[in-house]
Amino acid sequence: MNVITKTVQLPDGRTISIETGKVAKQADGAAVLRLGNTVLLATVCAAKEAVPGTDFMPLQVDYREQYSAAGRFPGGFTKREGKPSDEEILTSRLVDRALRPLFPSDYHCEVYVQVMLLSADGVDQPDALAGFAASAAMACSDIPFDYTISEVRVARVNGEYVVNPTFQQMAEADMDLMVGATKDNIMMVEGEMKEVTEQDLIAALKVAHEAIKPMCELQDELARELGTDKKREYDDEVNDEELRTQVKGLYQQVYDVNRQALEKHARHDAFDKILADFLEAYDAAHADLAAEELDEKHAEAARYYDDVMRDAMRRCILDEGLRLDGRATTEIRPIWCEVSPLPMPHGSALFQRGETMSLSTCTLGTKLDEKLVDGVLNRSYQRFLLHYNFPPFSTGEAKAQRGVGRREVGHGHLAWRGLKDQIPADFPYTVRLVSQILESNGSSSMATVCAGTLALMDAGVPMKKPVAGIAMGLIKNPGEDKYAILSDILGDEDHLGDMDFKTTGTKDGLTATQMDIKCDGLSFEILEKALMQAKAGREHIMGEMMKTMSEPRAEMKPQVPRIVAIEIPKEFIGAVIGPGGKIIQQMQEDSGATITIDEVDGVGKVQISAPNKDSIDIALGKIKAIVAMPEVGEVYDGTVKSVMPYGCFVEILPGKEGLLHISEIEWKRLESVEEAGIKEGDKIKVKLLEVDPKTGKYKLSHRVLIEKPEGYVERERRPRGDRRPRRDGDHRPHRFEHRDNDFSGEE
Repeated sequence: MNVITKTVQLPDGRTISIETGKVAKQADGAAVLRLGNTVLLATVCAAKEAVPGTDFMPLQVDYREQYSAAGRFPGGFTKREGKPSDEEILTSRLVDRALRPLFPSDYHCEVYVQVMLLSADGVDQPDALAGFAASAAMACSDIPFDYTISEVRVARVNGEYVVNPTFQQMAEADMDLMVGATKDNIMMVEGEMKEVTEQDLIAALKVAHEAIKPMCELQDELARELGTDKKREYDDEVNDEELRTQVKGLYQQVYDVNRQALEKHARHDAFDKILADFLEAYDAAHADLAAEELDEKHAEAARYYDDVMRDAMRRCILDEGLRLDGRATTEIRPIWCEVSPLPMPHGSALFQRGETMSLSTCTLGTKLDEKLVDGVLNRSYQRFLLHYNFPPFSTGEAKAQRGVGRREVGHGHLAWRGLKDQIPADFPYTVRLVSQILESNGSSSMATVCAGTLALMDAGVPMKKPVAGIAMGLIKNPGEDKYAILSDILGDEDHLGDMDFKTTGTKDGLTATQMDIKCDGLSFEILEKALMQAKAGREHIMGEMMKTMSEPRAEMKPQVPRIVAIEIPKEFIGAVIGPGGKIIQQMQEDSGATITIDEVDGVGKVQISAPNKDSIDIALGKIKAIVAMPEVGEVYDGTVKSVMPYGCFVEILPGKEGLLHISEIEWKRLESVEEAGIKEGDKIKVKLLEVDPKTGKYKLSHRVLIEKPEGYVERERRPRGDRRPRRDGDHRPHRFEHRDNDFSGEE
């Protein structure tokens, strides 16, 4: 084995090693990355030839975590890893977005990148290392690849920027960014923040880029040592330069369509007609070609035409400042909002910006509705869920809607990150937002944020601050100083432009961001200008939203289940639950409410939910009775639990019993408890006289609550064992006389 190991240090001194040549040697490239006890294996394989007719980069990235990495068994019946979790999909997307732009534009062979988590101790976060491992595997192969990249996570902990922080450090962070970059340029950014400024985000990106540079240099050195810096030859495109020149002749027609500011479908129809007319004329001029050859020429012409459309759109913006829909570069499309368009959801809202519309609904549930996240290194519960759906009809496509795709998971996660910190931590409900995209022409994820904010407020969720989102674009041709930053981009401006930069935030700062850069040489100056232009756009969008609804509803809708949350001392949790859950189940049956209880930070967190207030009041009363502490001097309606020769035990509060001594039942002397007519299960009113400081036992009395007989005299009490004669003689008490008290008068 020709094993080669390279190492690089993080800014805090921790070491990352890259090893190749020991395992997975039949893959085109393989690398084992290690940081502490965290180990990842990345492999890459590429087909030798492209599938005929492929005109895109068929890259597939899969990141998977093995439960054995943390010494755990998978959940479920089969006890083996199944389909990828949302977290694995999101990490796969992060790696894909950084790698994809760096393949040669004319390389179309299928490429499969697989990254596996093999070992983890829960200290270091493996998702931040997946991009580095994947690029290292590429560097170990001869697959054509323009640049090496790496990814790092940057967090701000107590005001300091930390590269690849541990799980423990993340608990105190107010910024969580994943950054992918080459040695020269930032390519991808995604993360969440707690209302930080644009300047804070720029500073974090600079820290990330400085950490990435030596990682890229390590991979370049590794490739040179392996000899894989010389990449394989390929010929995936057949080009007809004469045909390319003819298609370029359509430039002016395309440019003129751009200047007409047509709506989406009309614009696409106009572009399609230009190409269709050209192909019709081409077919007539080349009638001698076979049908199969003509089909190949049509595919080539379509590829060249895409370049023409790209160039025309970019020149129209750079030279005239005119966008596809006629807007200026900083102009936001018209906005229209409506709250409560649906009668039965707990909250609902429509948000439309240009030709993009989201219908968002909010559902409020109990603790039982929380989502269990059962990952390899993360087992927790989520109380705020956001699901994003993108049906084909939203873009006018005639196709079936299948399961949830990676794109839907990624867009929903970005919107979730933008909103989640604005829901108060003490809000007792579990919250689910669902965004249905009804129309789409650019930035439906940001429409989800806006519609989601309105739906949350419509449901009465007491948001800290409303959140708005915007997508920014960039047009910058290589070798030119001129560039244009576009606010609120269209779908075509995303596809044909150089940047898709989404930001969400409140009036006081950023809450989430996602950026994909497709050009080289994006300076931090341009990035900062884009951020400030995005801030102005967000403020405009927020203003339009606030015209529809400016604050959460004061009262929730009648169909929303009512929830009351209380805290109880830790030692009473068992008393509320009861043996085998007997007590809490009985309380739920008696009240009709749902009761959940958990211990959090040494306190019992109780949540009571029911469709009406009466049920909640009944359950709340029962719980308060259990956790209440009896007070000396208070009168209680007790229940006789057991009868003894010397008295009876009375339950004054649930689980709390005291002794009602036979001498405290009535004012007269009793020979037995039964003489007073008391039996087990009877209700009796008692007063708490005292609590024994040593044993905590309760001393009760009933006689103090009834009228004292006329002429009653309290006898002098003597210490136990004192057999001295009484002061009034040595006679014994009459059998009708109380052993501690005398009645005066005739017998």
